[in-house]
Amino acid sequence: MVVALGTRWLGAAAALLLAGCATTEPGSGSGSGSGAPEPVSRSTPIPVRVVLVSTFEIGADSGDRPGEFQNWVEKLPLPQTLAFPSGYHALRYNPDLQVLGMVSGEGPARMASSITALGHDPRFDLSHAYFLLAGIGGIDPNFGSVGSAVWAPHVVDGSNAHEIDAREIPPDWPDGFTPLQGARPDTRPRPAASSMWGDAAFTLDPGLVDWAYRLSRSVALADTPAMQAVRARYRSTPAAQLPPAVMKGDTLASPVFWVGKRMNRWAERWVGYWTDGTGTFATTAEEDAGFMEALTFLGRAGIVDSRRVLVLRSASNFDMPPPGETAAALLAGELTEAGFSGFVASLNAAYDAGSPVVKELASHWDRYKDHIPGH
Repeated sequence: MVVALGTRWLGAAAALLLAGCATTEPGSGSGSGSGAPEPVSRSTPIPVRVVLVSTFEIGADSGDRPGEFQNWVEKLPLPQTLAFPSGYHALRYNPDLQVLGMVSGEGPARMASSITALGHDPRFDLSHAYFLLAGIGGIDPNFGSVGSAVWAPHVVDGSNAHEIDAREIPPDWPDGFTPLQGARPDTRPRPAASSMWGDAAFTLDPGLVDWAYRLSRSVALADTPAMQAVRARYRSTPAAQLPPAVMKGDTLASPVFWVGKRMNRWAERWVGYWTDGTGTFATTAEEDAGFMEALTFLGRAGIVDSRRVLVLRSASNFDMPPPGETAAALLAGELTEAGFSGFVASLNAAYDAGSPVVKELASHWDRYKDHIPGH
């Protein structure tokens, strides 16, 4: 899904907002365009306890058809709007909870650029901030069902690879992907996950991930007759037939929207390969490797604490078709005006599972400022 966001800034107002002043008017504008405001210095940085990261919004931040950001803006809430000319979308802020919300834009390039821009924005003190990426994605029907929310112990990059066209894959290969450092899919010993080409896998702080999962695992996620009908078609994968639930599983990030049983087998293998068999492929994503890479670099610079990072993906659709259906038919069925089969449910699941974690961190800052939960 690709969405475009309009630009809404007026010169004088934007200059005030960049100085750290805020408005309660909805803002969905990009920081690009003519008439960029002059930077204004701020002697005391704006404190931030949690950075909530969404990848897209549809139209305005509130009051219309929702994207990933709207629930957070309306329900948490995030009442104040801050200009963000060096990023993709205006920021939102809750001064009581000291939670900052951002929309990165879809894809790893926009994500990495937006996170880097935020890290170097002098208005904010991010030195103790927790980062939560809460977005929708596909789900492996061998793992779970649409409408579920999944905390990621690992993020694996699905684009950092060599690929052979499917029509030329050697007959003894499981798929056409090899690590950049190897000439076979099963190259051994496995290359280092971090290399000159970029990081292929990231491990999030296990204690923090487990803590977030335990805090949210009892949250009841919405189910609908339409989602039940979709699940019923997946008769050969019992996990896909279960109601939505909060779970733990790894995410595979790729800027290509892939679909199908063969690609799903590759994703399962790829996650297992890069985690030495300890990981389990659960959800698909675009932005997560860019998110982790940018925070890794900012952590090295001492701007953020890269241990304080969480990734939550909620399932808007299955990544492969049920028995008897083709990948092309699944793709055509999902790309309709109504959107993915679990679109609205997944938006709600991301908020319902993620908000208890955000509220706990922000509301008990004396407990979590200097001590990462789960340790």
